[in-house]
Amino acid sequence: MKKKILKYVSQSVLGMIGVSVYILADTYFISYGFGADGLTVLNLILPIYGLIYAIGQMLGLGFAVSYSLDKGRGESTDGYFLAAIRWCLIMSLPFVLLGAFLPEQLLGMMGADPVLAEMGKNYVRLIMCGSPLFMMNYVLLAFARNDHATGIAMVGALAGSFYNIVFDYVFMFPLGFGFPGAALATVGCPVISMLICLTHYISPKNTVGMKMENLNPHLLRRSSALGMSGFVGEFSFAVTSLVFNFMSLTLAGNVGVAAYGVIANIALVCTCIFNGVAQGMQPLISRSYGKGEKAEVASLLRTGLLIMFVTSALFLLLGILFAEPMVGIFNSQKDEALAYYAVPGLRLYFTGFLIAGVNVYLIAYYSATGREKPVMIGSILRGMVLIAGFAVLFGFLFGMNGIWLSYLAAEAGTLLVLLMMQRVSRDDLK
Repeated sequence: MKKKILKYVSQSVLGMIGVSVYILADTYFISYGFGADGLTVLNLILPIYGLIYAIGQMLGLGFAVSYSLDKGRGESTDGYFLAAIRWCLIMSLPFVLLGAFLPEQLLGMMGADPVLAEMGKNYVRLIMCGSPLFMMNYVLLAFARNDHATGIAMVGALAGSFYNIVFDYVFMFPLGFGFPGAALATVGCPVISMLICLTHYISPKNTVGMKMENLNPHLLRRSSALGMSGFVGEFSFAVTSLVFNFMSLTLAGNVGVAAYGVIANIALVCTCIFNGVAQGMQPLISRSYGKGEKAEVASLLRTGLLIMFVTSALFLLLGILFAEPMVGIFNSQKDEALAYYAVPGLRLYFTGFLIAGVNVYLIAYYSATGREKPVMIGSILRGMVLIAGFAVLFGFLFGMNGIWLSYLAAEAGTLLVLLMMQRVSRDDLK
């Protein structure tokens, strides 16, 4: 089992790191080409990104968990994969229409002034028109992981990320496409990833059914609930970005938004690693739970929590020791105001990782074992309610430092509620 855990977790983490690295590449190239204004536009767009990714993660993870649980019980799961794909197409339609016809208005609602809206409108248009691709990519990756093809899922995610990094540069600079060039590279990323994942689905090793069945609202509701941890894991980034952008604009203007953009994109690497551990363990937990193997499930819970404790401590140490050089990578124009807010901000924000990893894993564990209530409440608390409330409260009380510390407060509050509402009992850990 230890070898299997290492295989699933390492491959899932590598795939998630690939996703975060291409986002960092976007940030770096945009900061290099467009400075603080470019970073501000990118950060104003992050909530839109987050919502698209959140829906894809909810559908991909949720339907994949339903697939593993029901397959472990011996039930028919032949229609689950295509149902998830079809729901992706349906739910992405509003994004496509908004991106095609109202990109400037959308940026204005996010807080962009006319100059920034003009700079970012074509970037937003391309990203939102590519939303079906982003959502479907989550489905293909999640089902591949749950069908013993974690290696292919990892290669797909890494290949897509590598493509994005290379073509970010090619489209933006040699070809002269500018800001929209970064969007073109990003939209191509899920295409590469899905093409690689398709090699599993057309191979003899594939056991995922491809039966076209009538769309089942009950299956959507159940799968959406089980995928809520994935949804909020992504959507929290959107909500946090929206609230932090508003508070940063209020307290420090555009440079405050740019500083948060730097911190958020660095922190995203850590969050992706947490999610990678959770997603790597999920198929093992769901499979063992579906078969009634309680001792295996307990062992997986203990192992995952230990990994999260160690990883969290490492992230905090890195944030404290290397805040200045990490911020410097995205401050190529040596903007003193940007560094003034971002360097101490990164150190304070990273204190939240002491608890965030445990919350991510507990919520993923409840999702993998089919416990919808703690998944829903825990995910909504940490991703929306508490982070927004503490950011506004602490921001007005303590300024920009309060905004950074709100992440720690939100994670601590979520953990307390989880332990009070659905404590990890001795039966879980035995």
